[in-house]
Amino acid sequence: MKTLRASIAAFVPSCEQEARDKAMILAFMDANPDCLTRDNNVAHMTASAWVVNPARDKVLMVYHNIYDSWSWTGGHADGEADLAAVAYREACEETGIRELKPLMDGPASLEVITVDGHVKKGRYVSSHLHLNLTYLFEASEDQALIVKEDENSGVAWIPRDELEAYVSEPWMLKWIYQKL
Repeated sequence: MKTLRASIAAFVPSCEQEARDKAMILAFMDANPDCLTRDNNVAHMTASAWVVNPARDKVLMVYHNIYDSWSWTGGHADGEADLAAVAYREACEETGIRELKPLMDGPASLEVITVDGHVKKGRYVSSHLHLNLTYLFEASEDQALIVKEDENSGVAWIPRDELEAYVSEPWMLKWIYQKL
């Protein structure tokens, strides 16, 4: 966790949202050594992948069943401190793609995301926070896409300039996706 904390501390925020969220994530990590696991039901670390095509005009997204919206891929750290590896793995698992090229050495953005209470695998999960790092990847559009039915009901390359027509989460669209 020491390397992860150093990576977050070295992250240079691009906006006020990232500066404030960075401070919050670092303070939470310092006070909560269990922040890499879902055992901490107030907040825990997650990683997301922003996957673009080589032309940079499309984004690979999934229709997320819990959020009822088109969204990026990602998942819980579940004890793994290498969040870039988590983001890579989740992108592959959720979309079926097998080849991703990292476009940056570290995270492209970070954010604290509110997660409303929901039912997952038959159990209620209380509202909580995701302390998220986003990693930027490139992938070819000719890779086969596969729906991961227990998490999403669609996978598609969405034109970047049409995201508003697909994303039904205004906060994510305004504060995260437009930034990326």
